[in-house]
Amino acid sequence: MAFRPTPTGIAAGMTSFGALALLGAWLAAVMLGMLDAAPAALSDPPVDREQIERGAYLAVLGDCSACHTPADRPAFSGGLAIATPIGTVYATNITPDLATGIGRYRLYDFERAVRRGILPDGTPLYPAMPFPSYARLSDSDVRALYAYFMNGVAPVKHPNEATGIPWPLSMRWPLTYWRMLFAPAVSQSGDTRDDPQYLRGAYLVEGLGHCGSCHTPRGFALQEKALTAADGPGYLAGGLVGHYVAGDLRGDPLTGLGRFTEEDILRLLQTGRTDNTAAFGGMAEVVSHSTQFMREEDLRAVAHYLKALPGSRHEAGFAYDPAETSQLAAGNVSAPGALDYLNNCAACHRSSGKGYTQTFPALAGNPVVNNDDPSSLISIVLNGGSVPSTGKAPAAFAMPPFRTRLDDQETAAIVTFIRSSWGNKGTAVTSPEVARLRQATAEDQSPTARLGRTIVQ
Repeated sequence: MAFRPTPTGIAAGMTSFGALALLGAWLAAVMLGMLDAAPAALSDPPVDREQIERGAYLAVLGDCSACHTPADRPAFSGGLAIATPIGTVYATNITPDLATGIGRYRLYDFERAVRRGILPDGTPLYPAMPFPSYARLSDSDVRALYAYFMNGVAPVKHPNEATGIPWPLSMRWPLTYWRMLFAPAVSQSGDTRDDPQYLRGAYLVEGLGHCGSCHTPRGFALQEKALTAADGPGYLAGGLVGHYVAGDLRGDPLTGLGRFTEEDILRLLQTGRTDNTAAFGGMAEVVSHSTQFMREEDLRAVAHYLKALPGSRHEAGFAYDPAETSQLAAGNVSAPGALDYLNNCAACHRSSGKGYTQTFPALAGNPVVNNDDPSSLISIVLNGGSVPSTGKAPAAFAMPPFRTRLDDQETAAIVTFIRSSWGNKGTAVTSPEVARLRQATAEDQSPTARLGRTIVQ
């Protein structure tokens, strides 16, 4: 017999749900108080110019401006739209404005928000704020950041925007349980190895740099599957950010950093390019706003740490194969996509696939090209991109978009040709894959969309 809900039954169900929600909220509040009290030792520091300057540098290391400074607004005034799978959240105003910013925060409040993801009124933050990584920040760095944001940033009156997350996902109290399950306790690394450079690199990558937010795969509840190197080989093994793959930062020889030297990594973070590859998409923004301004000793520590991470995939390394270059040089364009590659790509990336050093990245052996997921390569072909302009490499070389010049089949053929030539080992790409990304990235081309950010798909 089919069940037919009656008004009385619906009301009773809603009452039960409401009671359950209230019980959950009450338990969350209790646990919030039990688990998340900030240490009493973090008393408000006196204003100190050295502290403020140190905090300014730490804010660069943490790339705070990336989310809290939209292109059309004053520094740290918030409002950037951050797309998540459950809806849009907006970065908050973190200037010291008393009415709309953090001007009334004590150090206790600031610490709880940054390291624990809790607002002064007890409201849990969405993990778009990378507090699971910031839980590793030292007390002294929290103090310096607080000194900077309260005394080194100009107050801006700009009200925070409400989230675009629909009910019931918009209810915040379940986030307390999310934090209990997936966010670490505030603590420093327990690593005792006798390698100060490695330990500094680990602190920057796993903590302030929150590199895992993009480069670590996510689980069913959108949690990072690993937060530190100690959590296993999933850490920094690659993630998906919007319509781009955030690459493998481990020592894998084909799709990771196995072929990179520490000097390569340092140059990439300083300039957005190496002899063979270049930063693009969200990583280009990270270089522009953050890593190019890092002190060289910190960049070297990051590179040293990343090169210490073993590979997590069982894959063969790259060996250049000149066969396709010889075919193209002989005028043989019988391979699918070969002629379109010559007509559209070879002027910059060359028939050899080796590109031009420090100008147009090589496609042969490029980790992005060889990734299991071709989304980044398809998106770049469709929508173009540019390497960042930095102090050490001011020229911003750009690749034009080909979405109006190439149809889905032509794009799929070119991308497949690139992924299977010169020793590359990428799988074939189909026109439906291209069509899906063409539609998904169509809105990304508008000026309004480019002011937003997607943190995870």
